[in-house]
This record gives sequence, C-alpha cells and structure tokens, in this order.
Amino acid sequence: MNRLILKYGYPITAVILLVFVWVIAQRLARGVEAIVPLAVAAAIVWLAGVVLLVGFWPWITVGGFKRAILRRGLGDGPVPVNTLSAAPERPSRSASTGGLLATGTDDLMYLAGWVDVTRGPQLLHVPDMDGRYYSIQFTDPVTGADVAYVGKRTTGTGAGDFFVCDRRRADVPPDGKTPIVLPHGRALVIGRVFCAGEDERSAAYGLARRIRLAPPEAGAGPHGT
Repeated sequence: MNRLILKYGYPITAVILLVFVWVIAQRLARGVEAIVPLAVAAAIVWLAGVVLLVGFWPWITVGGFKRAILRRGLGDGPVPVNTLSAAPERPSRSASTGGLLATGTDDLMYLAGWVDVTRGPQLLHVPDMDGRYYSIQFTDPVTGADVAYVGKRTTGTGAGDFFVCDRRRADVPPDGKTPIVLPHGRALVIGRVFCAGEDERSAAYGLARRIRLAPPEAGAGPHGT
C-alpha cells in the first residue's frame, strides 16, 4: 500500500482535485447557497482526516516495514521476529531491484528486523566495531518515534550487550547489560554500518551480520563471533 501511494500519489491527488472542482462547479450552478453544505462537509472531512492521519500514520509506515521484513526480508527471504538480517549489498546497488532499504546512499550497509519483547526480553549483541561508525535505532510502532539508539555517537564502538525489554514488564537486566526499554514492547530495528568503498564491503557486511538478537538465557556472545 505504501509503495502504491508513493508511486501514484500525484495522479491520485490530481484526480481527487478534479472531482472536487467538478462538484463545486455543479453546486455553484445551482446558486451560492448550495455550496454551504459542501463546505461544511469538506471541513468535517478535513478535520477527521487530519486526526486519523496523525493517529494512524506511524502504524501505516512502521507496520509496512514490519510486514515487508517478516514476509520478504532484505533479499534473502523472510526474517523471523527477534532476528536481525543484514543486506548483502549496499542500498544504492539494490535500488533498481526495489530493495526494502534502497536509499541511494553508497556508504552504508543496512540491517533490519522486528523485535517483540512482550513475552520476554532479548539481548542485543554488538561486536567490536574498532572505531567504525554504526548505528542501530529502535522505532516505536505506536508513535513512530525513535525510542533508543545504539551506536558510535551514543554508546561507542566497543563490543557490548544490551538488554531489550518491555516497559510494562518487571524484567531486570543482568549485571553489566545496558537496558533498552521499549514503551510498547515492540519496535522496528534499523541498523547501519559504514562502508567506505567496495573493498570494505565484505568487512562491513561481516560486522553487520554479527549484530544479533538472542534470548538472555541463550547468551549473546556466541552469536556475535
């Protein structure tokens, strides 16, 4: 649905405006007073539309990413819940094939996943990035806001484990694990790893693949090596 809106947004808008102009012209032909009910109805629809758009836009956009990740993934099949998958190509290279994270940039490797900790926490493991820029953002599906960041600018580039949990649960992070608290227990996860050129693609992709989610009892360390 999101892709159809983006692809045909201008033609759809043009058709709606033309229909609206035609309706106004028909009303005006009957007299100026005939347009008053139409103006009132338009104002009500506009106000209701604004409220619905503001309230449901995060669900539409973040939900669209969720469905795409769980059903198609980033090019190598569906990505299960609480699993991160790294795209093997940089996004500008996948843009022509309609990649989910096709952005036009050529200096980042992407990873993505959908995390759900409503039934129990997860450990996010990040390997030692050795000074390389990377970032992992958690986007709330209810508000559309980014509720947490892990990366060079916020947590440094050393190896680490982060305790991802639901704010509504009483989960306690193990010693030494930095908590990431999700307001509604679910989040869209988008990660980026800097890739300076084609000769670095393999190294950057390898680091992106080592960023993993795992249940706390399983331990995150073995998944990140």
